[in-house]
Amino acid sequence: MIHTTFPDRTVMAELMAKMLWEIKGVHFNAQQPYKLSSGMMSPVYIDCRKLISFPRIRSTIMDFAAATVMRDAGFEKFDCVAGGETAGIPFAAFLAERLGLPMIYVRKAPKGHGRNAQIEGHMPEGARVLVIEDLTTAGGSMFKFIDAIRTAGGTVDHGVALFFYDIFPEAQARFSRGEVQLHHIATWRNVLAVARADKLFDDKTLAEVEAFLDAPLAWSGRNGGVSELSL
Repeated sequence: MIHTTFPDRTVMAELMAKMLWEIKGVHFNAQQPYKLSSGMMSPVYIDCRKLISFPRIRSTIMDFAAATVMRDAGFEKFDCVAGGETAGIPFAAFLAERLGLPMIYVRKAPKGHGRNAQIEGHMPEGARVLVIEDLTTAGGSMFKFIDAIRTAGGTVDHGVALFFYDIFPEAQARFSRGEVQLHHIATWRNVLAVARADKLFDDKTLAEVEAFLDAPLAWSGRNGGVSELSL
């Protein structure tokens, strides 16, 4: 199924934020912050993997992703869609179906036996590949998959994250250096706006969340986490 409707960007962002709240994929806790794999402490945590368990929501999100990619990148720009192990794999399947394209997936590392493959599926030499992830903070994991595709002979000029943290200035610099245009639907600011509008949390918690979004590493350092991050 090839998607041909193009909703307003702000509508898509707001609706995705509301969907994440509806499925309880968003967590705010300034009193007991979450420790991320980077060592950073955060009062916010998001679980985009839950989207796959809600058919109406995941279908709408994939409509949004297809609209975003076709409007911002083009209609005939890609030969296949790639998902990274593990969270990106189901979304690559959904988006490939929307765009009428083949799908491949990329392992974090070669599997170590058999063909020792890192890329599964058929990717012709020089194929123009769209890489998708459920979310990205600063692009670190996405570029591991992008680098693997490029090493294998594919071309990657575009990536799409359903959710983009959009709180690290270094993120845009990383994508610029890597010559990849990042597309996304919603950010933490959209999620916070819904929380404020619907009064989902008290003002103190919302203020702490906003302080984190404004200066995440400083907030982390004040709360027992790392204050420097290698992006």
